[in-house]
Amino acid sequence: MSRIYIPDYEYKERVAKAAKMVADKGLDIMIVVSTESDYANARYFSGFWPLFERAGVAISANGDSALLVGPESAIFGADRNKLDKIFVLKEFRESADPSYPELKADTFEDVFKSLGVTGKKVKIGLGSYVECTLPVYFGLKESYPDAEIVLCNDIMVELRKIKSVNELACIKEGFRIIEKATDEVIKNLRPGVTELQMVGIAQKVIYEEGAEYEGLPMYVFSEESTRHAISRSCYREIKKGDIVQLNLSAKIDGYSPSIGLPVVMGKLEGKRRELVQFCLDAHNWTKDQIKAGVIASDIAKGFYKLYEDAGYKDNFVYGPCHGTGMIEVEAPWMETVSDYSLQENMTFQVDTFISGPTFGCRWEIGAAVGKDGCISMTDYLKRGIIELDV
Repeated sequence: MSRIYIPDYEYKERVAKAAKMVADKGLDIMIVVSTESDYANARYFSGFWPLFERAGVAISANGDSALLVGPESAIFGADRNKLDKIFVLKEFRESADPSYPELKADTFEDVFKSLGVTGKKVKIGLGSYVECTLPVYFGLKESYPDAEIVLCNDIMVELRKIKSVNELACIKEGFRIIEKATDEVIKNLRPGVTELQMVGIAQKVIYEEGAEYEGLPMYVFSEESTRHAISRSCYREIKKGDIVQLNLSAKIDGYSPSIGLPVVMGKLEGKRRELVQFCLDAHNWTKDQIKAGVIASDIAKGFYKLYEDAGYKDNFVYGPCHGTGMIEVEAPWMETVSDYSLQENMTFQVDTFISGPTFGCRWEIGAAVGKDGCISMTDYLKRGIIELDV
C-alpha cells in the first residue's frame, strides 16, 4: 500500500503564498509558533512536528523562509525539515526551562539577516499568537525593541481553510482507518471492559493501518462521562445499559479527522432515545445546509433554533461545525457570529453535541464543502443508533 502524504513541492507553494500575503500586509516578516499539541502552523510550512520543545517558521516578505527549533531538536529538525534553512534558538526550549550555558545558540537577528530582513524598525507579524510562548515574544522584543509586532493570524486561517487535492487525500485516508478502528472497538465492547482498554484497541488498529499518530487524544466514555464536551477516558468499567461515546481518530501526515458516535449497551428507550435521536437529526440537518456560498452564521443560527424549538436550549454547548485539517479542531468555527461564506473544499467536522443531566452524546464526521452541497468523507453514521445485544 502506497503512503498518502503531502509532496515537497506543496510546502514550497505554501511559503510562496504566505510571503505574498506578508508583503501585501506591509510586514517585513511573519513568525508562526507551534507546540507539540498544536503543531499545525510550523508543520504546515516545514513538515516538522516538535516534541517537548517548541518550533517556529519565519517567512519574509521576499519569500525566504526558515525553520526555528529548540536546542535539543537541531538534528531532529534538520532531518524532517522541508525548508532550506534551520536555526536553533533558546527561545524555543522546552517547558522545564533549561539554560543550556554551553550552547552558542542562534538569535532572531541571525534569522532575520539570513532571510534578508535588515534594520531594527521592522514590522513583525505573529501568525499564531495563541501558540506564541512568552520566551519567543520576549526574545523578539529584546532583539528588536523598536519593532512593531502585530497579529496576523488571519493569514494562517486564509491559507489553511481551503484544502488542496493532497490535503483532502490525507483526510480521506484518515477516515478509512478510523472506520476500521471503530468497527473493532464496537466488536469488543461488552460489560466489564474499561474505557481505556477500548482506546487501546483503537490505537492498535490505527497504527497497523498506517496512521502516524492519533488525530486527537482518542476517547471512549461511558454514561456519566458522556456529558463531557472535552474529557479523557479513565478506568471506569462499562456496564450493561450504558451509553458509550466513541470519538476515534487517525493522523495522516499531519491531518487529523475523527468519527464520533454513541453506542448503546442494550436497548435505548424513552427520553434517552429522544435526546440521542434529536442530536442525530440535528447533525443530519446541518449536513443538508452545507453548500458553497452559504453564510456560516445562517447555518449556526438555524442549528441553535433547533435546540430552542425542541426544548433543549439549556443543553446546548456549541455547534454546529468547526474547521478541520491538520488539527482536528481548527479555524474557522461555524458560529452565530460567523459572517464568512462557505467555499468549495473548505473542510469541517460536523460536530453535534448535547449534554443532558445524566448523559450526553456526540455525532461527528468530516465533510468538505461542495459546489452543490455537503461532501461527506465517511458514511459511517448512516448506521444510525447502534444498540448492542449484551
